[in-house]
Amino acid sequence: QVQLVESGGGLVQAGGSLRLSCAASGRTFSNYDMGWFRQASGKEREFVAAITRSSGSTYYTDSVKGRFTISRDNARNTGYLQMSSLKPEDTAVYYCAAGRSYSYIPSHYDYWGQGTQVTVSS
Repeated sequence: QVQLVESGGGLVQAGGSLRLSCAASGRTFSNYDMGWFRQASGKEREFVAAITRSSGSTYYTDSVKGRFTISRDNARNTGYLQMSSLKPEDTAVYYCAAGRSYSYIPSHYDYWGQGTQVTVSS
């Protein structure tokens, strides 16, 4: 089992920045690829970014490329999502997830955090 806890969400004005953290405990975090997803009110959960276990590769959905950066520190068992130039359409609950292989599909991940709310005001 891997337990994931997100933090760092909040209310920010458009154009601002936030850094989300995902603290992992339990099984070895470095054995898993990690993803970030988001779910806006009334919408399905969507892929945001993913990073392989060794940080060798990163993947982003088109709408966040150039604005968001995913990273991880395996020594600290923590993943991050740096978000810049935030837009109102980025408003959602953000979730981190861990799985044996990265994927754009939520059901392919084995472990999930509880989510953290990000609200971007215009």
